[in-house]
Amino acid sequence: METVPPAVDLVLGASACCLACVFTNPLEVVKTRLQLQGELQKRGTYPRLYRGFVASVVAVVRADGLCGLQKGLAAGLLYQGLMNGVRFYCYSLACQAGLSQQPGGTVVAGAVAGALGAFVGSPAYLVKTQLQAQTVAAMAVGHQHHHESLLGALETIWRQQGLAGLWRGVGGAVPRVMVGSAAQLATFASAKAWVQERQWLPEDSWLVALAGGMISSIAVVAVMTPFDVVSTRLYNQPVDGAGRGKLYGGLTDCLVKIWRQEGPLALYKGLGPVYLRLGPHTILSMLFWDELRKLAGWGQHQGS
Repeated sequence: METVPPAVDLVLGASACCLACVFTNPLEVVKTRLQLQGELQKRGTYPRLYRGFVASVVAVVRADGLCGLQKGLAAGLLYQGLMNGVRFYCYSLACQAGLSQQPGGTVVAGAVAGALGAFVGSPAYLVKTQLQAQTVAAMAVGHQHHHESLLGALETIWRQQGLAGLWRGVGGAVPRVMVGSAAQLATFASAKAWVQERQWLPEDSWLVALAGGMISSIAVVAVMTPFDVVSTRLYNQPVDGAGRGKLYGGLTDCLVKIWRQEGPLALYKGLGPVYLRLGPHTILSMLFWDELRKLAGWGQHQGS
């Protein structure tokens, strides 16, 4: 069986996830608003401006117009290209080195590849989160940064906080993507193989990849959501003159404060809408990745 060169996986992986991002970015906007709602407040002590997925979509459209559903798209595309290009490239290298054939190797390779990708893409995710949280005062949740654009935000953060400011919050992003990437890459390969073994669908059909992605997305959502909530909070919090967060000191501090002040269920805040975003993105990205490889002539490869 012919092996996909890592450089090809870089291009195909980044392209696939960028395509998926175009479709799932509105879900990301809603997810961000839900996760910031009621920040460090007990349930029932704050107005719920966003209630569930459908009502939240309507609320975003009323406040920001239809274009509001694509807030932060440029930053999202940049993040997906950077993070997933690095992630798929490193994962492909690990598979070629034989790591995926070792016990637990697929999980380790996925986690390490995800961590590297998250670090590289962190500035883009920082800006994306802040842009998607911005809205009119009456519907605002979380701190409002008042950026005008992707480039404007990067310039402002660079000028006010320096280079380190662009990587503020990366301590929450790395574990978020590590667990999500490990779950996605490990379960997609095994789930797809399981579907093929059952022979429910034609072996070369795109439906096999779709079914594998649907199964994989359940695992991704289950392990990633608490880290996703924490990552959103760390990226969007206001900072002092020294560039330090005013609300949270880091990953552990954020987890503890959310648990104590909002309750443990707050770590799964907006779980339904989170799945509606993470599920389709996982499915679409892995489906596009699988189909692009077939078009490029590498339909059969290790781990697929």
